[in-house]
Amino acid sequence: MKYFIVFISLWMISAKCFSQTKQDSLEIKRAVLDYIESQHTSNPKQMEQALHPRLVKRTFWTDKETNKDYVRETSAESMVILAESYNRKKDKFPAVPKKEVKMLDISEKTASVKLIADEWIDYMHLVKLNGAWKIINVLWQFNDSARHK
Repeated sequence: MKYFIVFISLWMISAKCFSQTKQDSLEIKRAVLDYIESQHTSNPKQMEQALHPRLVKRTFWTDKETNKDYVRETSAESMVILAESYNRKKDKFPAVPKKEVKMLDISEKTASVKLIADEWIDYMHLVKLNGAWKIINVLWQFNDSARHK
């Protein structure tokens, strides 16, 4: 019995040490919200703080002339520029934009999240480096995939 109690105690301590915390969940959500809100408010610094410098954002697209599908990629640098310029006139989003964050999986240093925004869905991977959660991969699509032309 004594060994069983020791085993359970060690197991509970190790599970607590190596799993995500409520703080991790809050920081992951904050990074995802910084990503979308930086586009709402044209705030490149907010976007930059959410992204890992090696971020790659991808989507599928269909060439109008050939009707062939292909993958388009965007870098962290392009996303920071987008945050600065995309919604400058405040006409790209509704007055109250949709921003639903669904945590799909959180581990000690990695997380998968789904962001449901007004007209699109983003699947994101985040990584925790040096104590900070950063978005490193994004795969997105419009809700209506016919818009990918």
